[in-house]
Amino acid sequence: MHAVIITNRVKRYVNGFKIMIEPLMELGYEVTWAGDFTEFKEDINAIPCNIYQVNFRSNPFNINNIKAYFQLRRLFNEKQVELVHCNTPIGGVLGRICAKQAKIKRIIYTAHGFHFYEGAPLINKILFKKGEQYLAKITDTLITINNEDYQAAKKFILHSNGRLFLTHGAGIDTDITNKLDLQDVEKKRKEIKVPLMAKVIFSAGELNKNKNNEIIIRAIAKLNNPNIYYVLCGEGKLRDKLEKLAKELGVEDKVIFLGFRTDVLELLQAVDIFAMTSFREGLPRSLMEAMVAGLPCIVSNIRGNRDLIHQEKGGYLSHPKDVNEFKNSIDKLVNDLDLTIQMGEFNKQVVKKFDIKTVKDEMKKIYME
Repeated sequence: MHAVIITNRVKRYVNGFKIMIEPLMELGYEVTWAGDFTEFKEDINAIPCNIYQVNFRSNPFNINNIKAYFQLRRLFNEKQVELVHCNTPIGGVLGRICAKQAKIKRIIYTAHGFHFYEGAPLINKILFKKGEQYLAKITDTLITINNEDYQAAKKFILHSNGRLFLTHGAGIDTDITNKLDLQDVEKKRKEIKVPLMAKVIFSAGELNKNKNNEIIIRAIAKLNNPNIYYVLCGEGKLRDKLEKLAKELGVEDKVIFLGFRTDVLELLQAVDIFAMTSFREGLPRSLMEAMVAGLPCIVSNIRGNRDLIHQEKGGYLSHPKDVNEFKNSIDKLVNDLDLTIQMGEFNKQVVKKFDIKTVKDEMKKIYME
């Protein structure tokens, strides 16, 4: 039996790939992973299955995607494939079309976040929704990872006898903090230039428009509390703009840009509050990592975040454009240590159901359908 996993750009062999590849191999499939491995940063020989280079590009109008289409066609012609599991928007489109043309027995697609989400531009709700409705008709198994997408997908018409599933995302090691060689908080805070007694809000991810980091900068400026710091981990094209905003608001010494880091899990042990203020998410891994670390979370009230954070139990959900809501949430947490501990412990319990072992079992059962 041969199965093909299709993804876009691959940099590391992370949980999101393990939960697809490893269950298939346990079921006796020979697995080929088709994706763009040109920027892979680990030992590629450590990947336990076959790999096949495909020149996917995230921009649907990039000419390389034409080449990617023919590369997939060649792969399906060379091998007797019984199952294809497609991921990412471009991989989901090209993979399903090529699999249909090759008359592959079972076509699976995981939606990591439909583009016609609540609050999306009208064109997304029309164009992308129509596209997903059309592709659903050639999809045998559709997997969603958050409740909003699951409810939307219920209205799709899948290929004959097709099945729809809601899983717990890509999975996370909920026991990871017990395996870390943690530095003490004082040493870590000294390293990132934050006072030991300060209240620290932390965000991780690319500094782009979607992540909406400026809302926290504006919120702490409104609070005007010299004991509150905001630490951002990640790079992106908006870094200069965010640094300029912090300076304009007079909080440049309270907003710290760490750039790219490989010690995010350790940093989470040295901060007080996690913030995720995005306009759009699927099921954010960085938020789950913060929950595993036992942090209270202030997040935007959007899909994915709503699946993870319970209002006033694990943190606060606010409109992504409402500075005052975020300001009030921060103010409550920095002034109530017992509340932060209580919320953090609640999150540690909630996130257990998203453990990678659970997700692997879910995927294995889906493959066995």
